[in-house]
Amino acid sequence: QVQLVESGGGLVQPGGSLRLSCVASGVIFTIDSMGWYRQAPGKERELVATITRSGSTNYADSVKGRFAISADNAKNTLYLQMNSLKPEDTAVYYCNAHAVRAIDYWGQGTQVTVSS
Repeated sequence: QVQLVESGGGLVQPGGSLRLSCVASGVIFTIDSMGWYRQAPGKERELVATITRSGSTNYADSVKGRFAISADNAKNTLYLQMNSLKPEDTAVYYCNAHAVRAIDYWGQGTQVTVSS
């Protein structure tokens, strides 16, 4: 089992920044990649960004150039730096760990609201 705990969400004005964190614990050695997903009201959960063990990253077109995913392996922590936030970035953000045997683990989610 892998446990994921997110933090860092909140209310921010358009154009502002936030940094999300996700601390992983448990059988971390089984994780192949990690990522951030988000779900806005009335919409399906969508991929925001992913990072592999080797450090390769992938971003949704809507966040390229504004968001940056990174990982601190020593702290077992995943980050998402979000800059130039827009109202359409408002959603619940979920941390994901994709492990061997195609097992997915999810955090409880953290709310990000972009509004003036």
